[in-house]
Amino acid sequence: MTKEFNVIIERDEEGYYVASVPELPGCHTQAKSLDKLMERIREAIELCLEVQGDVPTQEFIGMQRIAVNV
Repeated sequence: MTKEFNVIIERDEEGYYVASVPELPGCHTQAKSLDKLMERIREAIELCLEVQGDVPTQEFIGMQRIAVNV
């Protein structure tokens, strides 16, 4: 069976790419390249599913970027 997950990718201050999966709390990883990041997040998802079992998927609607004065 194949399941699809939404992956959020950001870049930190040191230049590393960071991936997280909102549907799987605690499922995240980092890497210097996007290719390596995708390989690692796939492995992280598989491990999270092994530990957490089946999780309901959520429908991705979109993202918004919001500016606030600090």
